[in-house]
Amino acid sequence: MIKVGIIGASGYTGAELCRILCNHPEIQITVATSRQYAGQPLSSIYPQLHKKVNLTFENLPIEKLCTKADFFFTAVPHKTAMNLVPQLLTAGKKVVDLSADFRIRDVAVYEDWYQPHSSAQLLEEAVYGLPELYRESIRQSCLVANPGCYPTSIILGLAPLLKDGAILPETIIADSKSGTTGAGRTAQTGTLFCEVHDGFKPYKVGRAHRHTPEIEQELIKLADKHFNITFTPHLLPISRGILSTVYAELVSGYDRKRIDELYMQQYDNEPFIRLLSEDTFPATQYVRGSNFCDISYKIDPVTNRIIVLSAIDNIVKGASGQAVQNMNIMCGFDETTGLEFSPLFP
Repeated sequence: MIKVGIIGASGYTGAELCRILCNHPEIQITVATSRQYAGQPLSSIYPQLHKKVNLTFENLPIEKLCTKADFFFTAVPHKTAMNLVPQLLTAGKKVVDLSADFRIRDVAVYEDWYQPHSSAQLLEEAVYGLPELYRESIRQSCLVANPGCYPTSIILGLAPLLKDGAILPETIIADSKSGTTGAGRTAQTGTLFCEVHDGFKPYKVGRAHRHTPEIEQELIKLADKHFNITFTPHLLPISRGILSTVYAELVSGYDRKRIDELYMQQYDNEPFIRLLSEDTFPATQYVRGSNFCDISYKIDPVTNRIIVLSAIDNIVKGASGQAVQNMNIMCGFDETTGLEFSPLFP
């Protein structure tokens, strides 16, 4: 039994970690932190955890935190994580960080999109936590940078095509739609009920979203070629879920049969990737509450474009579920442990 701590347990990803981990047979949640709710039971803030997680939020110095668990999830904002993670690693702990602080390998790129990095020495050590691409590196790592939600949906959708050179990378256009939990739990005007209900809107248009360099970093690595993409996120009037529709021009010689083989080779044995049949397309309601990523595609013969569609739950496979998947790999558990629940429908 491994003792697990959640630093920043009062946000949506922290609460989702609690929901998943309280049913995990190999671990025990021994500490959950929150500055805002210190001293209050988790179930008083998240009633769904009543009789499931019998813990009180604590606000402890890092030295005391390190005595309470062997494995930590840092579900805190960027900049906060970079100041905590080095101390956890020095204390011999393993860490999955759910912030953006260790996802970008090039410190100059990170600082251009975020802020100065105080732990840049760890960027080479951190492993990008997409198990379908980096499973063996994750297995050997003490620090895993959990991917962002938009990047997860886009990278998984395109990986087989880019690895085989089936598309022209510079033609990629990613059009993604997310539920409001992607904006976090802090109150802000743009995600108030009356602002999003009965509406559908783009935001951070024109290379403005901070997931852009993360997406490009991983796609460039897959294609072994430098390029830029067009990425536009949208806000849906739903609580959770991401649907990404990605367009790219096909290279000559790739038909349905050949592309099917690429996806099967990449994902046939992946427990959380579901490849849908032709003319069956992903939808957020069919992955809701699960760690699945549903993928399908359609070829437009007139424009010679492939249209790839992928759906995930943004706070499960796009955050906390993937973090637990990474923990399982790092700790030597079966990768699916604690994650085999079916999607919620309706």
